[in-house]
Amino acid sequence: MFTGLVQAVGQLLAIESRGGDVRMRVHAGAEFMAGIGLGDSICICGVCLTALEIGTEDFVVDVSNETLACTTLGDWSAGNALNLERSLTLSTPLGGHFVSGHVDGVGQLSHIREDARSQRWEIRSPPALLRYIAVKGSICVEGVSLTVNSVDAQGFGVNLIPHTLAHTNLGSLGPGARVNLEVDLIARYVERLLVART
Repeated sequence: MFTGLVQAVGQLLAIESRGGDVRMRVHAGAEFMAGIGLGDSICICGVCLTALEIGTEDFVVDVSNETLACTTLGDWSAGNALNLERSLTLSTPLGGHFVSGHVDGVGQLSHIREDARSQRWEIRSPPALLRYIAVKGSICVEGVSLTVNSVDAQGFGVNLIPHTLAHTNLGSLGPGARVNLEVDLIARYVERLLVART
């Protein structure tokens, strides 16, 4: 479980084919790696992955074909900037929202508009996800907890403040970029409960 508050922007160092899927090495920096242990969960651009090798400044993860097919990880190449977050603990302030690191779908950044010091983004969403997205609700984009400002038949809009643009990889993205999306966990469970009652 995560909060959607990015703790570091790392860099993809290498991708290695391994028996049909891939292994990735990520540079995270010594501060982020302090306290990370073998088998710990790390959220990388919204995807929960398991740390298999631990270095002082980097770690290694395996990525299954399922993950490659359902996220943007298959698009990545060495040098990509990656949003990183350690898993939530009982002492972690919950400043974002509950994020599982299980990507629900891949959206596409369609438009960016400057708004004073912020940016307003329009993101196209897979149609099946739109029923879970509500104005002033939460959405996770590339592992970043954001507030939904608008919803229409194609997708949704969010506002990115200067801090978010400066301290995540979102500031490096432009129109056309594919982004990992995770809808609000509560919305999914509410729907499941309602369906089960009928």
